Amino acid sequence: MIDAVLIKQCANETLKPEIVEMFIERAGSQNPLAITVRSGNRIVLVPKPTTPDEALALIRDNLGRNTVRVGITQYPAGLGISEAGQLKPDLVDACENVRMGTALFGKVYRIVTKWYGNPTATDVLPQVLDDAIIAWQTGYFEGIAVFRATDPGDVKLTQTRPVRRDGVEAQAGLPESETKPEVPSEAVTPDANNAGIRIDLSGVGGRP
Repeated sequence: MIDAVLIKQCANETLKPEIVEMFIERAGSQNPLAITVRSGNRIVLVPKPTTPDEALALIRDNLGRNTVRVGITQYPAGLGISEAGQLKPDLVDACENVRMGTALFGKVYRIVTKWYGNPTATDVLPQVLDDAIIAWQTGYFEGIAVFRATDPGDVKLTQTRPVRRDGVEAQAGLPESETKPEVPSEAVTPDANNAGIRIDLSGVGGRP
């Protein structure tokens, strides 16, 4: 379980601690150096880094060829940067990764909440979080590239949208089993919105 002190000190203030805990538990890692690499729908086996330098080197080696996510929040690599040389050690720092990851996830969560019509019904809210986590993992929600989308800002819980897809993925209506993580470009400028698993390090300053 993620350290409550780490969440309190580093997580974005727009998210409640319990939401941050569930987000990291379901979509993240307990290891600040955790790196996940995918090529299309396949997981690429890579050596586990034991130091921040090794982790950054592994990220640089895969950016532009594969999708990569890193750290406690499995932050999408390449988001907000134009070349691998711009990667910063902050990406594999536990507190900074939580800060950036929860800030970006906060935006994703608000996008999903707004789509639902800002629901208040307690039986709907878990589905909102489920879809927000799926959107984080795939980079998409209802055809929206969530990492690049405009932040809807403060979302007030006022009404309930009486619709939802049972067992359907948040990526443009595809079933979860058929979701397609983004296929990175040939260049070193991966599209973080298609990152099934990718990481970025800067670009998210403060609120997403």
